[in-house]
Amino acid sequence: MDTELSAFDVLEIAERIERNGAKFYRRAAGLMDDADLSTLFINLAQWEMRHVEIFRQMKERLSDSRWDKGELTPLRIDSRASSVMAGLAVFGMHPDPREELDARRTKADMLRMAVGKETDSIVYYLGLKDFVSNAADKQVIDEVIAEEKKHVRILMQSLEHAA
Repeated sequence: MDTELSAFDVLEIAERIERNGAKFYRRAAGLMDDADLSTLFINLAQWEMRHVEIFRQMKERLSDSRWDKGELTPLRIDSRASSVMAGLAVFGMHPDPREELDARRTKADMLRMAVGKETDSIVYYLGLKDFVSNAADKQVIDEVIAEEKKHVRILMQSLEHAA
């Protein structure tokens, strides 16, 4: 494997993805004429920003743990590289929600789109795991994936009520 990532690297990328997602959802909220749909997107943006904080805390715990063990592993990718990698994820590919929202007007359509984006994020993180060799670091990525799965479950429950 030519490129190897640490959990810290993946969490750095994950924070950027979540910021991109929050930005996307805030823009989408502003495009909605329907107050319920606008609120849905505002809530999604808030979820994404909570994830930023969760991932920041995970990085902090990881750093503290490695410091205590004497494992001072520096970042292997720089800030620009993590930004590029985050741009390859679901929210980086279509940063302008207008491209995706024109034909979608019902709450169920919006929820399906959000489920798709969250599911695509899970797939992206699963792919990043292939670049991580340390078992403990893979566990951290599994925690990131678990957070994304929570969003999918909540969105699916909302979709059931909307349909």
